[in-house]
Amino acid sequence: MWGYLPRRARWVAAGYVVGFGEGACSHVYSVWIGGIHAFSRDPVPIQVVFHAMLVLDVLAVVLIARVSPAGPPLAAATMAADTFGNWWAEAGNVMRHPLDYLVPFGLLPITLFGVFVLATALPLRREILALPSAAGPGPERLA
Repeated sequence: MWGYLPRRARWVAAGYVVGFGEGACSHVYSVWIGGIHAFSRDPVPIQVVFHAMLVLDVLAVVLIARVSPAGPPLAAATMAADTFGNWWAEAGNVMRHPLDYLVPFGLLPITLFGVFVLATALPLRREILALPSAAGPGPERLA
């Protein structure tokens, strides 16, 4: 199915796969090192979001790799939650030392990737839905 996508949509989808794959590895590493309490310094709702990323990041990779119309909306919701959670966790530190966050890891790339996903999710979904066999004939195509 990737071959039927326009070139720009393939690049966007590839960016999703790489970004969410890296995110999944990062969350797996955090839980591997810290166990169930890996995010214990954060409020419980944020801890739940970060633990949910273990599943959501992998699911986003799978759905995008399979060129599913459900992939881009899931990716957008996942990145909105992940970006919000990271900003919530780091907001105080960012306010105290803003220049410390202009580095190529941590909050800056998460934010940039979040903006990328939120800006491209709807156009990517439209491209996937435009494929002849994206969801088959009938009303289920709207799913």
